[in-house]
Amino acid sequence: PHAASSCKIILERGPQAMEYTVKQLATLAGVSVRTLHYYDEIGLLPPARVTQAGYRLYGPAQVDALQSILFYRALGMPLAQIRPLAALRGEARVAALRAHRAALLARRDALNSLLSTLDKTIEQEEGGISMQDTEKFACFKQALVQKNEAQYGAEARKAYGEEAVEAANARLMGLSEEQFAQMQAAGQKLFGLLREAVAQNAAPSGSLGLQAAQLHKEWLCFTWPHYSAAAHRGLAQMYLQDERFTAYYDSAAGAGAAQFLCSAIEANIT
Repeated sequence: PHAASSCKIILERGPQAMEYTVKQLATLAGVSVRTLHYYDEIGLLPPARVTQAGYRLYGPAQVDALQSILFYRALGMPLAQIRPLAALRGEARVAALRAHRAALLARRDALNSLLSTLDKTIEQEEGGISMQDTEKFACFKQALVQKNEAQYGAEARKAYGEEAVEAANARLMGLSEEQFAQMQAAGQKLFGLLREAVAQNAAPSGSLGLQAAQLHKEWLCFTWPHYSAAAHRGLAQMYLQDERFTAYYDSAAGAGAAQFLCSAIEANIT
């Protein structure tokens, strides 16, 4: 579905709530009928009821859920990660929508930073200005900081404190081009190890578990001003307690990746 299609779902609800067939809702939202069928098949958006003739009917709750789904899809969020968010109602949904708004603002700021750097690069190539090497890469690090802040900033501050989070952000922004590339490579290598471990149903205490735990430590140390094994194990537990972290690792490396990583850290980080 198009990113902007979620904005089309606007209802005026009278005394009797309106229901939509799958075709009507697809037209209203700007998505395909097949998309709605698929969302139903995977349990992401089941209809409010199915008639005796087999027609799916969608009510106000399903309309709101679809709007949320399209909001999160616009952010590039995997469907597995969207599932618990789309089911939220009341104050919980408002809080999730506020978090979504913060993420969109962070994306806008990141895009503005990228555009600014791109404009400077074009001007440099045309001979108008000279850029410092640090300027060439600052936008990428800033985009990562903004993304992390929007998605996990509140939880990180609650768990580790304002000072620790700000120090980690400052450390990230201070990475050299080479260090930033090494951090990105470590992250990609970690996902590769996790995919291999999940495919082999490997033991967290085995060789792959040890490599994954050590690589995760290496990745953390690029931004953590002060590393401790206890904090590392605490972070791993948070991965499992927060569905967003679990979905992030599982969607990137396969179902069970987050559990394997947490168990590997517990088994190998002392």
